[in-house]
Amino acid sequence: METKQNNRPIDPKQIKGWGIDADPKNDPTYPMRQRMNVGQDPDSKHRPDHLQPENTEVLRSIERPDVSAVFGTPAPPVGLSGLIRRAAFKYSENEYKHWLPLIVADRVGVVEGILSDLAHGKLPNIWAEKGYDMEWKYNRTAFITKLATIGAVTAGVVVWLSSGKKEKKRPVKKDYLGRF
Repeated sequence: METKQNNRPIDPKQIKGWGIDADPKNDPTYPMRQRMNVGQDPDSKHRPDHLQPENTEVLRSIERPDVSAVFGTPAPPVGLSGLIRRAAFKYSENEYKHWLPLIVADRVGVVEGILSDLAHGKLPNIWAEKGYDMEWKYNRTAFITKLATIGAVTAGVVVWLSSGKKEKKRPVKKDYLGRF
């Protein structure tokens, strides 16, 4: 795979640590390699332990003793969403107790981001951030369906919440002369 940077092609094999996470024991191309008479791992002796230092908190799976050689650290876990993420990583990756809290933490992170923007005096442009202009341009039918569904669900919730148990007043009966 070649990418271009400054109009020059780059060979990924020249990048230090490229493909370091590839585990030769868990290689899906192994049967094909065997048929093509390719060696198992030509560079297994030169695998470094870690290339990337841990400068921030990195949440790691309980199935792995160490972090992977290359990992992303754009934003360490903070706030309520960070607490939820830390709690989720106490469980195995094959349990709902791991994945469902991570989904909730993503939603909480969105709300935290909006509140942070508002606290810093910035009004978030949710329409643009969610890409609704492009969805309107390229996927109009699904977009209209999505907005109609959101509108119907919202209307249903409003009707449901407003139709709580209210005591109905009985009409006062009048006698035949119109007196109470």
